[in-house]
Amino acid sequence: MKTIVITVILRSLMHNYMAKLKKNIFICISFIALFIALVLPFTLTTSYSVSEGGKKLDSAPVMITPDFASIEDVNQKKQAFFDYIRQGLDLENHRILNEREHLLEFNLHSASSEDLSYAKRLGRLYSYNVPASGVDQAWIDEMLLRVNVLPEALVLVQAANESAWGTSRFATKGNNFFGQWCYQEGCGIIPLQRPSGSTHEVASFQSTQESIHRYFMNVNRNRAYLELRQIRAELEGQGTDLLSSAAAVSLTNGLLRYSERGEDYVNDLQAMIRHNQSFWIQ
Repeated sequence: MKTIVITVILRSLMHNYMAKLKKNIFICISFIALFIALVLPFTLTTSYSVSEGGKKLDSAPVMITPDFASIEDVNQKKQAFFDYIRQGLDLENHRILNEREHLLEFNLHSASSEDLSYAKRLGRLYSYNVPASGVDQAWIDEMLLRVNVLPEALVLVQAANESAWGTSRFATKGNNFFGQWCYQEGCGIIPLQRPSGSTHEVASFQSTQESIHRYFMNVNRNRAYLELRQIRAELEGQGTDLLSSAAAVSLTNGLLRYSERGEDYVNDLQAMIRHNQSFWIQ
């Protein structure tokens, strides 16, 4: 009799356990399904190699490109576009602040071999190699001119201007949101109206994040944008918040050579910054 009772109890306990187990499995599966449905379509992880210095950037979450052309409401399209590009530019500014901190803390008199190795890699990355005699104050000063942040208002309006709010062929087919050119055959997309005799292509990138990174490096080390870097240094010396929209307007004056349109291009960027003031976080 006791054996029968024990058997019944054990079966009851086993039944309850299996019921709870199935319930927990169902909850777990439901959660995974919900995560896939709500989160996965909007994010993915990409990584790419930076050829300068051979440094591989950390993997970073990058939003899958929305179909901007299908968004009819103008303000919704702008918000979607700015939100999409913003997280990539935030990542770049964070990287730059870390690099800048290393430069500011560099001790010329007691630098370790690790510090010197980092300085040499950073110099290669920014196309300004460490002198054969070693790191000196002149090198540090020039690097600080190059290694500095860019305000979101500037980056976002340039991306919008160059990519037609993310709808251009170069953006949708080549992840190019800043109109960067390249000069090796097959490096990108050939413009439909490329002048006869020209060999340039519009660069293609593995991801939008790579396009944003290349834009930052272009502005921060290309001789064509030395004036922008000088304006930025002056603003910083005056105590201006470099991430503000006011700084963005000032920095556009250093982009005369970014477009063949020159001053008209700069005027367009300044108008876009002011017109979209409500979208800027900083």
